[in-house]
Amino acid sequence: MRYPQGGGLTPERQVFRERIRMEAAERFAAGASNAEVAKDLRVSVRSVQRWRRAWQDVGAVGLRSAGPVSTPKLSDTLFAVLEVELAKGAVAHGWPDQTWTLARIKTLIGRRFHKSLTLSGISQMLRRHGWSHQVPAKHAVERDEAAIAGWVKETWPSAKAPRRRSTPTSSSRTRPASR
Repeated sequence: MRYPQGGGLTPERQVFRERIRMEAAERFAAGASNAEVAKDLRVSVRSVQRWRRAWQDVGAVGLRSAGPVSTPKLSDTLFAVLEVELAKGAVAHGWPDQTWTLARIKTLIGRRFHKSLTLSGISQMLRRHGWSHQVPAKHAVERDEAAIAGWVKETWPSAKAPRRRSTPTSSSRTRPASR
């Protein structure tokens, strides 16, 4: 992905960037230097040089946004339907428990909308729409606190790796036995 926030720019951000490029085109026509335009618009000189080259080759049309890279696989109306289906729960769709995994959501999208998305694409789509990984608010009814406490005290210490003892070390690259 090009941008760390989940890939690509939002439509609002695309419009904002295009407005800056159009303002740069007006300044090019007025005869401003690259350094002046970069300083005034608070962008890099390299970007201004690239914009000026496009402006000289094609004109202001060359600085216009090409629009979104791709259209989403699920439109907003289809995603609203997906949210309703997710709210019904996983058991309502035939799974043995209420846990929604990306693989289960992928299967649901395939069954309901006859579309195939990758797991990472589903994850990004859910994040864009405000969904996140959830931790249950309540513990399971079957949870046995006494058994958990016993396991933590008895089994866990033997399962985890022992602490390394602090011993004096040598700055020599050779092993002490080889000296």
